[in-house]
Amino acid sequence: MTHADSFKDFIVDQLRDVKGLRVRRMFSGYGFYSDEVFFGIISKSRLYFKTDARSRQAYLDRDTKPFRPNPSQELQRYYEVPVEILEDGEELVRWAQEAIRVAASKNKGRQKVGKPQ
Repeated sequence: MTHADSFKDFIVDQLRDVKGLRVRRMFSGYGFYSDEVFFGIISKSRLYFKTDARSRQAYLDRDTKPFRPNPSQELQRYYEVPVEILEDGEELVRWAQEAIRVAASKNKGRQKVGKPQ
């Protein structure tokens, strides 16, 4: 088992109370879903959650950085989860639920106009 796999397993255990949690291999990392809602990424043994203008402030207050899949690209909607949050399972679940809320609200905005709900 690699260090990346161990980290992923630790995070999955910490998030065991997240409804419908699924993890999928993505490129050199993992994607986190709650049912069909994509809300998190593990890359290089770091966890990033989806944010919006409201939720991002908690990350900025802790001086965390946005996700950079490569040196020339920065994804401002995903921010690294602080270590102290990773280590507190209950708090990590709360942060995950907020990321799920953000991702779900973005998904609702993408539904096609005129399609039955």
